[in-house]
Amino acid sequence: MLALFPLQSVVYPEEKLALHIFEERYRQLVDDCIEEGIHFGIPTYLNNKLKYGTEVKLDKLVKKYPDGKSDIICKGIRIFIIKDFHHQYPNKLYAGGEVAFIDNDWETDAVMQEELLRYIHVLYDELAIESPPEFNMPVKSYQVAHKIGLSLEQEYHLLTLVNEKDRLKYLISHLKVTIPVVREMNRAKEVIKMNGHFKNFDPLDFKELEP
Repeated sequence: MLALFPLQSVVYPEEKLALHIFEERYRQLVDDCIEEGIHFGIPTYLNNKLKYGTEVKLDKLVKKYPDGKSDIICKGIRIFIIKDFHHQYPNKLYAGGEVAFIDNDWETDAVMQEELLRYIHVLYDELAIESPPEFNMPVKSYQVAHKIGLSLEQEYHLLTLVNEKDRLKYLISHLKVTIPVVREMNRAKEVIKMNGHFKNFDPLDFKELEP
C-alpha cells in the first residue's frame, strides 16, 4: 500500500515540487518519510475522481516550523494507477491506496524533440516572454509540460500516456493549435490599440476593376 497525498495538480516523474505542509495528517506523513524513509503518491484530484498519480520521494526538508508545519521539496519517481483507495492508511491520519505502477516507454524521437523545441520558441516569441526557460536536447515531454499553457485536464491526459513519442506528439499538436490563437489575440490587441487613432491607409488602385 502506498501513502497518498491527493492534490488538484499534476506531478510528473523527475519533476521537483515544493510543498508547504500544514495539515496534521500530512505533517505526520512528512515525519514518516523522514523517520522511515517511505515514499508517497500524489494522485491528481480531477472531476471528483482519483485514478492516476505519481510516486514521489522527500528530496529535501527546507524548513521545519515550531508548530509542526514544514516546507519540503519532493521529486517525482514513477506513475501509478489507483486500484483501491483508502481514506485512511492503517493506523495513520493520511490516506493510502493499493496501486499498480505503470511501465513507461522512454523511447524517443530526435526529430520530434527538435520540432517541439521550435514550436516552444515560437510560442514564447509570440508571448514576448523576456526570459524564457532554456531547454536543451535531448528534451523530455515532462520537462516542458508545465511551461506551454496546458490546462489541468491536458496535463492529466499527458500523465496517462505511457509512450514518450505519444507524449511528444500530443505536445506538438497542442502548440500547433495554441500558437495561432495567441497570434490572433496579439492581432486583436493591436486593433484595439489603434481604435480612435489616426490611420494611414495606402491608396487603392481601382483601374483593374470592371465597370
